[in-house]
Amino acid sequence: MIETHPYGSFVPPNTNFLFLGTFAAKPEPGYDWFFGTKRSQFWPILEIVYGTKLDTTEEKKKLFKKLQLAITDIILSCERSQNSNADTNLINITYNREVISRILKRNKIEKIFFSSKLAGHLFKREFKSTIGKYPTVQLVTLPSPSPRYALITKTEKIDKYKELLPKLLQSA
Repeated sequence: MIETHPYGSFVPPNTNFLFLGTFAAKPEPGYDWFFGTKRSQFWPILEIVYGTKLDTTEEKKKLFKKLQLAITDIILSCERSQNSNADTNLINITYNREVISRILKRNKIEKIFFSSKLAGHLFKREFKSTIGKYPTVQLVTLPSPSPRYALITKTEKIDKYKELLPKLLQSA
């Protein structure tokens, strides 16, 4: 069964940064936005990095506005070869070229952050011509927030996110 990305993109005014994941996990009750599973470490990591609660979609969007950070996924639609959220099960992929190109064209993006090595790899492979149009944009790969990625601890992931992600503007 082909799944289409359920969240589209979120692009706040004055966006300077772009966060790219691979594809939305199957949503769980109570989770209705990117990284929408209770097992994902993404939002708990960001809560610690930015010292704020992110219990609702509105709180998450408010943080992204303050950070001037857009979010979307590299994959627009795909099928799952097994009933699993693992990226390795994604097949028959259609890439989110139009949305990502539009975000880059309409905003002064300084850095693109990838949610994992796979996200960075897919972008570099599938968006070569896009990358060529924006040679000054820095590409930054973060440690995967998936609990399956256990090569480093959650604390080490937090430290990397603090080091690499944009800082909150004091006036925001």
